[in-house]
Amino acid sequence: MNKIQFGSRSGLKVNPVSIGAMRLPDDVIDSVELIRNAIDNGLVYIDTCRCYGESEFKMARALKDGYREKVILSTKSSPWNKKIQDSDDGTADSIVRRIEESLVRLDVDHLDFYQIWSLFNEENWKMATRKGGMLDGIKKARDMGLVKHIGITTHEKPEDIIRHLPEAGWIESILLSYNLMQRDYEPVIAKAHELGIGTIVMNPCGGGKFAGHSDVLMKIARAVNAVSVPDLAIRYVNSNPNIDTMLCGIGKKQDVSDTVTSVEREKFTPEQIEFINKSFDDLSKEKFCTGCNYCMPCPAGINIPGILNLVYEDRVLGFKETAIKQYNSPWIVKVKADACTKCGQCETKCTQKIKIIKELQAAHKKYNS
Repeated sequence: MNKIQFGSRSGLKVNPVSIGAMRLPDDVIDSVELIRNAIDNGLVYIDTCRCYGESEFKMARALKDGYREKVILSTKSSPWNKKIQDSDDGTADSIVRRIEESLVRLDVDHLDFYQIWSLFNEENWKMATRKGGMLDGIKKARDMGLVKHIGITTHEKPEDIIRHLPEAGWIESILLSYNLMQRDYEPVIAKAHELGIGTIVMNPCGGGKFAGHSDVLMKIARAVNAVSVPDLAIRYVNSNPNIDTMLCGIGKKQDVSDTVTSVEREKFTPEQIEFINKSFDDLSKEKFCTGCNYCMPCPAGINIPGILNLVYEDRVLGFKETAIKQYNSPWIVKVKADACTKCGQCETKCTQKIKIIKELQAAHKKYNS
């Protein structure tokens, strides 16, 4: 891989693939070996978090023996996502405390980046940028030599982010979701790149969705000479000239090798990108659950939109195996569809007029194992 400029503001360079440290193995030794393998393969930017379980502690072990000097180390926090102490009120002093804690956990003397984590809305933005707030705390830590650069991660509406970016000369990196099926942030990425902000993409494979088998998506992949659906997903992101790097959520060595191999293949042509976009746009025309949540809450505790989304991914996208796996995961589907009492409240509120009771019964029969 060839390093490219990580936005003009930071003055740093990154490779197209970087380390996402959310899904590291439970075993510390395995994690250290995996992280070092990724760094040895050219992944230099690291995205971790105080709230990714033991990620910072595992990273601390991996960055010994000269590995710290090879990487761009970033971590993050925000009080609206996770309070570590009751005193985490988004003030400058509280964020300096969190930065100092991460330095201890990571066993380093400084961070290359500290990010304001998961800006969801205007309220988050105002809390972070108010006088004496989070941003002032990170700047204070920068003046103390604890942090070198400042970034954000965001899930805000694209139009709101685009409105904020020109006024935020302090932002040196931005991390957001972008993939084959999530293209809403494309104009945000373009604007950030134009302003010299380093652009980072999370979930290039849809949080693992595109790692599943799908005959439907393989037809699209073959049409543009991609060797697999994950190859299609990675090369699609890498073909966007406004993206500097994408996170590879490493859980095994193959995650790194497969992603790097895809990045080193040819980028898609504009014609191929147009074909891919049209193909996914056609798939999205299928009328089904829009996730409006008007059917919620369910008296039986069923996450109706969540289960209907599994049905959509199976029926339209061809991810049957993924749907079965997720339906039987207690972390994803806490209450299965057979808990439905057929009260019918959901169907009276559904904007798409879906026969929800029938869909839930069919889903349980098809996916339960």
